[in-house]
Amino acid sequence: MKVKPAHNLGGFAEGAESLDGPAFADFQLRLAAANHQRLKPGLPDEASMAERDAELEASEAELRYLATVRSEIAPLVRDIPGDVDEFIAWFEGLQTSGPGQGDPLFPWLATEATLGELRWFLTQEVAGEAGFDDLLAMTQVKMPKQAKLEMARNFWDEMGRGHPGGMHGPMLERLSSHLGVDPLPGTVVPESLALANAMVAMAMHRSYAFHSIGALGVIEMTAPGRAALVNEGLKRLGVPARKRQYFAVHAVLDIKHSESWNREGLRPLVAEDPRRAQAIGEGAIIRLWHGQRCFARYRKELFGAAVQDAAA
Repeated sequence: MKVKPAHNLGGFAEGAESLDGPAFADFQLRLAAANHQRLKPGLPDEASMAERDAELEASEAELRYLATVRSEIAPLVRDIPGDVDEFIAWFEGLQTSGPGQGDPLFPWLATEATLGELRWFLTQEVAGEAGFDDLLAMTQVKMPKQAKLEMARNFWDEMGRGHPGGMHGPMLERLSSHLGVDPLPGTVVPESLALANAMVAMAMHRSYAFHSIGALGVIEMTAPGRAALVNEGLKRLGVPARKRQYFAVHAVLDIKHSESWNREGLRPLVAEDPRRAQAIGEGAIIRLWHGQRCFARYRKELFGAAVQDAAA
């Protein structure tokens, strides 16, 4: 998403403890701008002291936001088991019982949405896409060997196994370009920005590294069904196969990714230290909770509050 540079971020923490309303929207927009700036590669002489101070302020503010979300989702994460077999069963159960699963938005996108409505939806999705490959790269730092290897295999797939045409990020860019999707601050709902901001925050802060693993893993597990329905909608509306490759690939590949992620990543991590189960589980719920809020907002924008209320 194109954002204005975040040069003057005084009072950044204002809104970090809000989950709706103008303060929430303003905070998420400012944090998205800060992330755009601080994740962009640069040179030491290009960064002013004010920008460094702003980065530190944004970092502290996003930690306050994560604390707010953790407090909100506390009822959903009270009974995460520490036993490795029980935890894997709990985690895999999120595929059907987790927040936002089975949302009616996606069958509607597959069968009824117009091209304009799908374009609006994809505008939100592109803005909320924090870059799975980059999140993986940040999260895997200093992880135990077996989990790191699993993340490396996943990363290699994201990179098209060394072929530029197979890289997943550019696949989404091709679809966006084909449909004229160009997220701008005024066209993106704050719930979508919050999803991306939360994912970046968990990957950036090492105290949330295991939360990030849970969030990334639950994406792999829950995304295929939604991706398949979006692909059906794009196909129905005549979008060429190569342009919708991003959703076609994720409808299939992520199923294999999820199975190996749970087996080679989550299982050994929890077996080594059962305390990680709580963090991994919280991260998964944080990701699903943000997704659920996005889907509800999308439904409200696309086909009205009455349908949203009926689906709630």
